[in-house]
Amino acid sequence: MIKSLIDKILGKDQARKHPGTKGGRTGAKASRIPTGKRVDVPQSEHGIDPDLVDDRARRVVETLQDAGYEAYIVGGAVRDLLLGHRPKDFDVATNATPEQVKALFRRAFIIGRRFRIVHVVYGRGREHEVIEVSTFRAYLDPNAAEQVTGNEKTSRKELGDKSHVVDASGRVLRDNVWGPQDQDAARRDFTVNAMYYDPRTGVVVDYHGGIKDAKKRVLRMIGDPVVRYREDPVRIIRVVRFAAKLGFDIEPKTREPLKEMSELLSNVPQSRLFDEMIKLLQTGHAEASLAQLRRQGLDSGVFPILDAVFDEARRHPGREQFVQLALADTDRRVGEGKPVAPSFLLACLLWHDVLDHWKRNQAQGEPVFPALQTATDQVFDARIGDISGRGKLATDMREIWTMQPRFDRRVGNGPYTLVAQPRFRAGFDFLRLRANAGEADPELARWWEDFSLADEAEQRDLMDAARQQEISKRQQARPASAKGANVAGDDAGSAAKKRRRRRRKPAGEGGASGHGGGDAS
Repeated sequence: MIKSLIDKILGKDQARKHPGTKGGRTGAKASRIPTGKRVDVPQSEHGIDPDLVDDRARRVVETLQDAGYEAYIVGGAVRDLLLGHRPKDFDVATNATPEQVKALFRRAFIIGRRFRIVHVVYGRGREHEVIEVSTFRAYLDPNAAEQVTGNEKTSRKELGDKSHVVDASGRVLRDNVWGPQDQDAARRDFTVNAMYYDPRTGVVVDYHGGIKDAKKRVLRMIGDPVVRYREDPVRIIRVVRFAAKLGFDIEPKTREPLKEMSELLSNVPQSRLFDEMIKLLQTGHAEASLAQLRRQGLDSGVFPILDAVFDEARRHPGREQFVQLALADTDRRVGEGKPVAPSFLLACLLWHDVLDHWKRNQAQGEPVFPALQTATDQVFDARIGDISGRGKLATDMREIWTMQPRFDRRVGNGPYTLVAQPRFRAGFDFLRLRANAGEADPELARWWEDFSLADEAEQRDLMDAARQQEISKRQQARPASAKGANVAGDDAGSAAKKRRRRRRKPAGEGGASGHGGGDAS
């Protein structure tokens, strides 16, 4: 009986129940659960400032605790609090099931298939905040999981009623088996992301020396790194992102398998890889993230978009300068707490691809704007492909790109119409980057900056100045002989125009009718 109990704890019992390809792998050795040892660290030792804790996250924790459940702020938020930073997002972990969590809050929604979690929503519109609540999960032996031959899409029917499933490479497709807190900590990726903070008592629960690693600024994988990368290859990218974002060193055992295991990323859905790429570029440390990718030998073959962009940039200095300016500008905006949109950065990364296609399309006889529309579609199909959210991305990127030739038109109603567009600011910021890179006139960018901020009278003055500037440019561009001939022929040309006007037939004699009467004499 004791032996059977031990077997069950180690997962051997499940492996016997699910032999062959549909369950546990026959003959495979059960994994030891790296549960660690619980240490409760008081506020006097860890030094977290309670004022940095979000009030709504605190409210979620206390609501769950008051209902009789365990609940803690968890993960990256605790890590950031230990480092003295105000976290951008707050996640909560509890022993309540998703259904029990949902029942406690007025606006709560169960989401996800791979991992079922609850979004507790406060506020509305742009000011709303989401607190993500997850249930403690069991650390299950991957050898005992049911196995499918496909992935999330191709094996959707097989996954429907299952709670713990892996694919042929060992990547976890379903993980919805609840368990105790020590196992929940063991199944998290890095020691610095596996701590639990109780804002009511001020205690941090630490199973894997996360506080020590945070102080030493080290990223260390919990358990065997090879096994953990196989469970979820996206952890390979997360190592790079956290190292760049936090300025942490990667512990040698965590770092060594990165390059070898990166081939597993080819089996991750493109939409998820795309999301990870966007996170890599929009955390405020894009340049550091790309440098870290190169340092780990992951700068080629992981993200096809980045491969194409940087291969081309290395061959064209002007293109490389523009991309670097775009990355630096994104990092600056994040550092200043300003919003950044993936569509803007992607529009920057792929702009020169669009330019190449645009010029080619015009050379084949297409008019300016249709040629640009076609170029946009060509680049989007080639570089972005079929991913979740493609429609919204395509719309925003197209608006940014198609605004660029419109900035050259500063007469008539065009400027008024352009500044009234919802995406004007994104299009203008793009123009400003082009000017900083030397591929657009800096004076043009300054003019649009002034025009967008001016009142109606100032806008008319700016348009008059722009019109005079265009006239001067045209006159300077004429050959000297043409200028002389034009000066001599100005009076004759004026007289000819008057004669043509006099020769027009009145409306009553078969001429074109007008609202204000004819020129009959």
